[in-house]
Amino acid sequence: MSMKITVRLEPLGKVIKANPGTPLMDILHEVGFEFPCGGKGTCHNCRIRILEGDIETDTAYKGILQANGMDSSWRLACKSTVSQNVTLEFEQRDALILADNAVFPFRPSDGYGLAIDLGTSTIVMQLINLSNGQVIDAVTSLNPQIRYGADIMSRIHYGIQQDGLETLSRLIREHLWGLIHGMAVRNGIAPRKIIMVGNTVMHHLFAGIDVRSLAGFPFETKEGGKQTFSADKLGWKLPEQTAILFMPILGSFVGSDILAGILATGMDKAEDLTALIDLGTNGEIVVGNRDLMLTASTAAGPAFEGTHISQGMRAVSGAISKVFLINNNLACHVIGNGKPKGICGSGLIDVVSVFRNTGRINEAGQIISGEPSLKITEKVNLTQKDIYEYLLAKAATASGVQILLSMLGQSNREVKKIFIAGGFGYFVTISNAISTGLLEFPEENVVRAGNTALIGAKTLLFHDDDYGDSIISRVRHVSLESDPGFQDTLVSKMLL
Repeated sequence: MSMKITVRLEPLGKVIKANPGTPLMDILHEVGFEFPCGGKGTCHNCRIRILEGDIETDTAYKGILQANGMDSSWRLACKSTVSQNVTLEFEQRDALILADNAVFPFRPSDGYGLAIDLGTSTIVMQLINLSNGQVIDAVTSLNPQIRYGADIMSRIHYGIQQDGLETLSRLIREHLWGLIHGMAVRNGIAPRKIIMVGNTVMHHLFAGIDVRSLAGFPFETKEGGKQTFSADKLGWKLPEQTAILFMPILGSFVGSDILAGILATGMDKAEDLTALIDLGTNGEIVVGNRDLMLTASTAAGPAFEGTHISQGMRAVSGAISKVFLINNNLACHVIGNGKPKGICGSGLIDVVSVFRNTGRINEAGQIISGEPSLKITEKVNLTQKDIYEYLLAKAATASGVQILLSMLGQSNREVKKIFIAGGFGYFVTISNAISTGLLEFPEENVVRAGNTALIGAKTLLFHDDDYGDSIISRVRHVSLESDPGFQDTLVSKMLL
């Protein structure tokens, strides 16, 4: 067994243990570092500087950085691999970078702000210098509520039990305060403004709002507005004047993380028809432009987060994130360069596509040999049920997009840009998502948008507290299940 190597990240002071030969993108993705172009090496925004040691990289990208006035110590993180102990320095950005690599013309102010993406599975927060937009510190964490259910519905079911809501609310508030306090101590900084975004269930559980209305049809809530808190109410030892806001939801299971995504991708200002697809623990879709946007949630998310997949897992160390052929032999990329423990959403798409293209499964997703499963690695298999779960997830997503577009009197051909959001977007092979029918758009129109929830939350730090309301007024929520053609459309999208 190979010895672990040490990667130290400055000025954050973080120390990470990794296997030799691990792509740096795998390491930095897990601590909240952003890769706006999805690791293609085109945006050059993941620049890091070597302070001690060395990292392996593509020599062509060394030349690109040096041609732009940077010395030999600079690298692109997405094109580098660690094989020895190394100390790296993040480049401090001069401005907020949006998902489409445009610079956000923010209005500088005093002090520091904290942006929090509160996800069902993971939490990401960044401390921002409000005078220049620089990221001062970043931290990621598992949501401790996960012990009471990995998916949204199981979390809701616990929340409606006696004392369940109080338990989940207290747990997340205390956990967030621990992260915030650690960040404040490390940097000697107390944020004067905190913006939180998350899905509808996270919004309700943090605020202590009853989730019973979300437990059954029509899955609606009347309490999805912006929530404002005092530090004292939350038990957070911050200055009394600290503004703490959880941004409003867009409807049903479409939360403020999607509101933030609309802002991050510029959909609210786009003249052309655009789409945002976020395949996290829940699947959310937005289509439209600056005049009108339609949004809906789908049941796609769990499969892409590993739920309901026999050996499924999130996109963390040990997950198979890519599957491909080398000389007609199956090969895969494992996050963290270790032994494969399971498969995440992007790997699931890849392996279904590869098995379809090599004749192992048919267009209905059936294993042609009749075997109960197909081998990916020695210990990781794809079962017939896994394939069916993928077909359901991809059909739900494609159906949602088609229905929303038809309500606008448009088709897929008219969509000029499709943003794929979330950590899923970092690893997904776009061509395989298209070949299996998950995405029904030309590949050149698809943009890996990264963590648009966090990017949007950062952007909101520089706006008035009611800025999101102007976006919400142009968004209409749609219940896909109530559409008379939903089931027929879903069935028609089940084939590969």
